[in-house]
Amino acid sequence: MISGWLAVLALAGAAFALAVLLLKLPRDGMTLFAAVLVFGLTGYAWQGSPGQPSAPKVAASAAGGQGEAMVTGRSALFSRTLPPPDYLVTSDAFARRGQFADAAALLQKGLKDNPRDLESWLALGLALVGHADGFVTPAAVQAFGRARAIDPAHPGAEYFLGFAYLQSGEIVAARNVWAGLVERSPADAPWREGLEAEVARLDDMIARAPMLQGQ
Repeated sequence: MISGWLAVLALAGAAFALAVLLLKLPRDGMTLFAAVLVFGLTGYAWQGSPGQPSAPKVAASAAGGQGEAMVTGRSALFSRTLPPPDYLVTSDAFARRGQFADAAALLQKGLKDNPRDLESWLALGLALVGHADGFVTPAAVQAFGRARAIDPAHPGAEYFLGFAYLQSGEIVAARNVWAGLVERSPADAPWREGLEAEVARLDDMIARAPMLQGQ
């Protein structure tokens, strides 16, 4: 229980660093921080009580809160000069209601005509994680990989993949993804210092948890 909350707190710190340093917009950064923190907290709560059929309204509310945070956090990484594609707008509406399967299906159709849209691939990866109750599936990994292939310099794919691993309790996988992002980032990348601190924090967490060291 304690290690799970430590992971969520570590996520909050990373989200704050990414928002403020990458976007360089303090107020927008605080919005992103709050959104991703909600995402992490609802995800942790979801994982902490996966077998609660007696409270469907609570589960639906948690899924909706998670979806809202997904959309807000992802959208904050993009400054569009043109409106997003219609399918992405509709998919986001599904995600906000916690209807991740519908969101993913619509994104998959839209990406057939827009295979180079990085934001849509990120949205798909997040929707697939949401649909899997917070677990990182091979399909989600593939979606994040497609996003990274489109623009290797953009931190979104690896940041959100690492975040998804952290949410699901895969601390070592999260650490490795974020460490890889740090290694491939330019020395002056605005997100590098914050993520270096989070990798160090996860390293300390792993060192204190023998069950994680063999992963």
